Amino acid sequence: MRVKLKLVVVFLALAPRWAMPAVVDASASGFTVRTTVAIRAAPGDVYQRLVRNIGDWWNPSHTFSGNAHNLSIEEKTMGCFCERLPGGGGVRLMEVVYVAPGKTLRLSGALGPLQAIAATGSMMIELSAAEGGTKLEVTYAVAGYLPAGMNTWAAPVDGVVEEQFSRLKNYVEKGDPVHK
Repeated sequence: MRVKLKLVVVFLALAPRWAMPAVVDASASGFTVRTTVAIRAAPGDVYQRLVRNIGDWWNPSHTFSGNAHNLSIEEKTMGCFCERLPGGGGVRLMEVVYVAPGKTLRLSGALGPLQAIAATGSMMIELSAAEGGTKLEVTYAVAGYLPAGMNTWAAPVDGVVEEQFSRLKNYVEKGDPVHK
């Protein structure tokens, strides 16, 4: 129990200070987080960079290998959001379950430390045209069992999801994921 609590504290400490909680709901059996980002680019362009350039914007500290360029998303149903590991290993982070290029990407699975507990999730990434570019909305619903309650993971997961998609925004708009 202490190890899990320490992981949550570390996870929270790594979340960006500017991230405002967007926890839609949370209970002992699961939670839903939502992040909405306005990006000054067309939905098709945002989608292409989301899927084909993930290694350029994903934070490498939120990978198993420490290198975001080991990440890939296969743009097809039953495709893999995967990470190559040194020595020929790999991690299946999530499975692509729905693809509408330029509009919607749905993924199923558990990210990062959620894989080590009895959890699974569904992430929906929706892109729509908006004044000045694209409205990108990410909803990640996670369910599972954890003695302390799955709700203890809601805020840390929200911080990481918000960070990743803010990095995508910075990458698309400024060519640099950490540029503010």
